[in-house]
Amino acid sequence: MLKLVIKKEFLTALRDVRLQVSGVILISLMLTAVFVGRQGQKQIQKERVQAQSAMYDKWVNQGNKHPHSAAHYGQFAFKPKPVLSFLDVGLDNYTGISVFLEAHKQNEVLFSASQDSNGMTRFGEMTAALILQVLLPLLIIFLTFNTFSKEREEGTLKLIHAQGLSMRQLFMGKVWGTYLMVLLIFLPIILLAYLLLGQQSTGLGSGVTTKFLLLTSAYAIYFLIFVLLCVLISAFGKNSGFSLLSLLGLWIASCIIMPKATTNLADKVYPTPSQFEFKKVINDKVKNGIDGHNPSDVRLASLKQQVMDQYGVGSIEELPVNWSGIAMQAGEEYTDQVYDAEFTRIEHIFNQQNRLSEWIGFVNPYLAVRHLSMALAGTDFHHHMAFAKAAENYRREFVKKMNKDMEVNHKPGVAYGDYNVGKEMWSSIEPFNYNLPGATTILSNQWRSIAALVLWLVGLFFVSFIYAPKTSRL
Repeated sequence: MLKLVIKKEFLTALRDVRLQVSGVILISLMLTAVFVGRQGQKQIQKERVQAQSAMYDKWVNQGNKHPHSAAHYGQFAFKPKPVLSFLDVGLDNYTGISVFLEAHKQNEVLFSASQDSNGMTRFGEMTAALILQVLLPLLIIFLTFNTFSKEREEGTLKLIHAQGLSMRQLFMGKVWGTYLMVLLIFLPIILLAYLLLGQQSTGLGSGVTTKFLLLTSAYAIYFLIFVLLCVLISAFGKNSGFSLLSLLGLWIASCIIMPKATTNLADKVYPTPSQFEFKKVINDKVKNGIDGHNPSDVRLASLKQQVMDQYGVGSIEELPVNWSGIAMQAGEEYTDQVYDAEFTRIEHIFNQQNRLSEWIGFVNPYLAVRHLSMALAGTDFHHHMAFAKAAENYRREFVKKMNKDMEVNHKPGVAYGDYNVGKEMWSSIEPFNYNLPGATTILSNQWRSIAALVLWLVGLFFVSFIYAPKTSRL
């Protein structure tokens, strides 16, 4: 009997002209978004790879100069465009694409797409994620709002129950029949996306197939949650009009109002300092010492004495190594401590904001699937921070190598401009290479969103099992 109900609901939805028209439009939008997004991702990644290669060639061929001058000459690190970002651009438009790596400074990742865009950027691009997270649930609402109420209004609900079909079977039949129709609409975008993944030609494919399957599963669960919720409201709604208005209100609240309200709430609860305040704190700590202790001149005098004691000499001029190289590296390491402390503080604030949004995912499944989708696509805050940290570690390593060469090979008494190194030194610095976090790391970061989706799914099935029999008495 259950199979017959599922088949009947599926065929009824399939024959609905409104669904046919809206389904074709939605599928067309999704296929276009996927194809255009994939071509854009490939082009952007190609440009960034070329830019990274060009900047490294420029570094290698910078000519003969002092190592510390080369450290100031610096390099650029370009953030790769994740393969799955063609499905969900996430925060990529707001987090920047490249960072300049130089001595003494930990620069921010700059040149985000939103800087060159108008105010419409905040409404998002027409991406597959937007369609799947916002528009497809709207189609589910129009597909299911009268699935029970219509039969109750026509007087057929009790007749069906009287023929020996339990309300649980009828309820689940309507759920699975509708869900099969949703999956039929969802299938073309999955097939096209998977085929386009086969065109991957970059080295960014660490676990791409696994992430893609996890992303697909997350959306499949999200759609089932919406179908269950819609059928439940239709089952207990007074009439079709009430069910439709209730579901539309729910959609507006969850997909439009709550995301913005959550962002504003997170910013109020965990405010971030301005860029001016952030830079001022760093400059003050570098100059005056952390917490106002150990200012720069005191640190330098103490370091001089330690180095002279180490080599058993009475003055800097008697050292067998270059004092400037030692002082430069000590300054770098102290500055790194300051930057680490301040960036960690800011990162903690952003993590608190994100966690608040993830916890609200237990109230709003849209937020849960949005966080999980961005994470699996490689476009969330965690991926941005992973890139920024990898670029900073690279900066520290090559600056340290420049300072070490200056310390060991720039002999005392030789003027700054008279000691130069060339291409052999620059080539000893490997090109910047960044690997995206794996699926395991992503899932561990997104456990709240995963738990929220699972809780919604289990909770709705539980409510359906308990209250479905009562629909015959309404």
